[in-house]
Amino acid sequence: MSSTASDLERIRSEITADPDNAWAAAANYQPIYVADTAARIAIVGQAPGRKAQESGIPWNDASGARLIDWLGVDETTFRDPSRFALLPMDFYYPGKGRHGDLPPRRDFAARWHPRILQAMPHIQLTLLIGSYAQQHYLGTRESLTATVRRFADHLPAVLPLVHPSPLNFRWLAKNPWYEAEVLPQLRQCVRAALA
Repeated sequence: MSSTASDLERIRSEITADPDNAWAAAANYQPIYVADTAARIAIVGQAPGRKAQESGIPWNDASGARLIDWLGVDETTFRDPSRFALLPMDFYYPGKGRHGDLPPRRDFAARWHPRILQAMPHIQLTLLIGSYAQQHYLGTRESLTATVRRFADHLPAVLPLVHPSPLNFRWLAKNPWYEAEVLPQLRQCVRAALA
């Protein structure tokens, strides 16, 4: 096993054993993320939903189906860890809030992402899905719409995206430029990173 692969295994064990995650261990929850030393694309999302936490499979819902379509790949390719790393901003379902799921824990990604990403030296493209990932990685304080609208500013290494949730149908209807401009660019970037 390479040092980076063993690093990834050690990090996963540390996340599971971390006292901050004791509540998850007590519920027999595993951290929900995918990381492999050969991965070419990192998808940074929000936090796993309840269904993902229960099944142990990230993006296994309607949002995931739409994301796979947006990427222009099939499910087998998407689930191949040597191609796609799936790194939410928190690796555990945060629970239900008054208006949808609670946000990811504020300090979680800052603590764990740098070590995981260091062990994945072949990442060619990072997709930042939603405002939490965009604020963390881009330091942006502007609206999600403004950040995604200026997607070309971050190419070729980073591409900010809106969440593929079916609940975002109003946003997509109000912003037709997203499907007309961003999705073709996304598919082109994915093809290039996987080539």
